Amino acid sequence: MKKNLFRTALAALSLSLPFAVSAADLSISGAGASFPAPVYRVWTYNYGESTGNRIEINYQSSGSGAGINQVRDRTVDFGGTDNPLTREELDKAGLCQFPMLTGGVVVVVNLRGVKPNALRLDRKTLADIFLGKITAWNDPAIRALNPELRLPKVRITVVRRSDSSGTSFIFTNYLTKISKEWAERVGCGPAVNWPVGIGGQKNPGVCNNVARINGAIGYTEYTYAVEAKLSMVTLENRAGKFVAPTPESFKASGIHADWKNAPGFYMVLTDQPGDDSWPITGLTYILVQRNQTDAGKAGAMLKYFNWCYTTGANAASKLHYVPLAEEVVELVRKAWADEIRVNGSPVAL
Repeated sequence: MKKNLFRTALAALSLSLPFAVSAADLSISGAGASFPAPVYRVWTYNYGESTGNRIEINYQSSGSGAGINQVRDRTVDFGGTDNPLTREELDKAGLCQFPMLTGGVVVVVNLRGVKPNALRLDRKTLADIFLGKITAWNDPAIRALNPELRLPKVRITVVRRSDSSGTSFIFTNYLTKISKEWAERVGCGPAVNWPVGIGGQKNPGVCNNVARINGAIGYTEYTYAVEAKLSMVTLENRAGKFVAPTPESFKASGIHADWKNAPGFYMVLTDQPGDDSWPITGLTYILVQRNQTDAGKAGAMLKYFNWCYTTGANAASKLHYVPLAEEVVELVRKAWADEIRVNGSPVAL
């Protein structure tokens, strides 16, 4: 069932319209982050069926940077990003931002002859690999962490995103927290000056490069790694525990999130406390214009997002994402009522 859901999502990634246009009374367009694209595609398809295809929801997986720019320019009705905007940035652009899902950014490797999902990396070693300071898989630092593995004398090929990416923002945000050298030399952002590596376009591009290159290491959203059958690395977290990536460890990272004191819902869940917390957990967000011009479209759009939070939560879980808690969803609904307007009036759902 999980595989069928994912295949439905990926099959739709190449389609600009997830269901028949001729029957649609209203079309709503979105674009942005590839991190949540698998579940967004399932949602748009299922929601279309639930409305008898009268409302068409179209989401293009173009990357977080493109999503921010397009909703800011009003070329789409909503944008998707894993790189949240600050309250100041939102106010300047006249945007409302709210979280949709939690998920995990995972480290994937292709090491022929090494048992899948068996490799462990601590914080320093992970950073040193992406800094280009560790260049071979049989390096003493990696061997010391994995004495039971027969690590090959193979060159490490770092694979990273070539586009402006919220997944890169999450990953580099984590590296700045665990490595002073990374923070000073490279920093955090959706697009950085990578010290080493080859690029891949969006999450599928990274997965494809890792899958084809022996000795490759990269980062991607968990669901893509599962479907691509890539080996995932167990990582040392802030508590000093080695944790495997699972929806349960992603959820554990969000336990300490203080949403009531997060202006514009700005939240980064990397390097959270807790023995069971996955260290590179991310949130994916939706951006919409605060001042809407079409009351019918604005109401339909918010009604769709509300459906995603409720009816759509089951599909999100099956695709390895973590739905938001109801108390967070209530805060989001309040933000809609407070911020989103059509001719000065709140939007009716």
